[in-house]
Amino acid sequence: MATDENTKNRTHAENLAFVKEKGKGKEQNTLPFFQPAEAGMTDARPAKVADPLPFVIPSKPNTNPLTKREERLVKTAAEIAGERPDDEDRAYIHSIMCQVGLPRSKVDGNSFERQSGGVALLVEAGKLWDGMQFVQQSIPYGTMPRLVLAWMNTYAVRFNTPEIPIGDSASDFLKLLGKDVTGGKTGTFTAFKKQVQALSACRLTLGFNSNGMAHTYEGKPIKHFDAWITGKGSQRPLWPGSVTYSQEYYETLKGHAVPIDLRAFMSLKGSALAMDIYTMLAQRLHRISGRPLILHWASLRDQFGQEYKGKNADKDFKEAFLLQLKKVLAVYPQAKVKKVTGALMLLASAPPIPFKG
Repeated sequence: MATDENTKNRTHAENLAFVKEKGKGKEQNTLPFFQPAEAGMTDARPAKVADPLPFVIPSKPNTNPLTKREERLVKTAAEIAGERPDDEDRAYIHSIMCQVGLPRSKVDGNSFERQSGGVALLVEAGKLWDGMQFVQQSIPYGTMPRLVLAWMNTYAVRFNTPEIPIGDSASDFLKLLGKDVTGGKTGTFTAFKKQVQALSACRLTLGFNSNGMAHTYEGKPIKHFDAWITGKGSQRPLWPGSVTYSQEYYETLKGHAVPIDLRAFMSLKGSALAMDIYTMLAQRLHRISGRPLILHWASLRDQFGQEYKGKNADKDFKEAFLLQLKKVLAVYPQAKVKKVTGALMLLASAPPIPFKG
């Protein structure tokens, strides 16, 4: 990320103010310690050279009126199609999170596992000290942890620092993420704080296969979490002024950060599944060479649909995936993805953020 000569001399507070100032005039959308996702580590099954390509199934036209969220998506799609992304539109996702992401819905218990081919992710809930006792946190899930990681990753890469200021309050940070602030026990404000706390406390374990070996890595992306407390020891509401990435996470983030178009990512913030599909395509499509890749529905469900249960799980997942894929392709116009018999076909495509130079 190109910055001016004074960037490295700024304090974190000045850097945060700089990000806010650069984002004026746009929608409020200014916004991992693992191996890079190699081709052999995915669950995709490439088509056999000798086999013909599957039959492409044409999309059915949508005759239903657009919702407000869909209207915003169409507006963003038009902006992306008409304007190349600038530096303020560039955000980052860790490559491993493009393949095996956090849970998309609430998890019962204190652990969650997701596997995709030769890569597996275990998320375990942790505890935070509130000034008087350790408080058990939940497993982070949904869109908010994804937005938070994208913003913090972007700050860390842009300003070359593992310490990320996140505002004086959750309200300030929510506004930076383009979220409306609502109160109440189930409001955006309260839900957001819980997800940030859960993300800060959780422990991640990664298993991956590479060069004929099975590897396990365990660690915490966020090393340091500070929260203000009153003189009596009661917590003030466990919101830190900054968080610090672990050195391992930070170093590999710099080497394996996948650039994404923040305009597109923010437009998909109503669906964690859509956000995961987008990041997978952003990381994968430009690495395809030669014949297209065929992703069968069984493999796609292993990667994206483990939350779907019951006798109609396959059908429900496929319908949900195709619905969100349509939204993703609207804001990633370079992506060449086709629905074929029994699978999706991925063709070599330009990344959402052009390579520099």
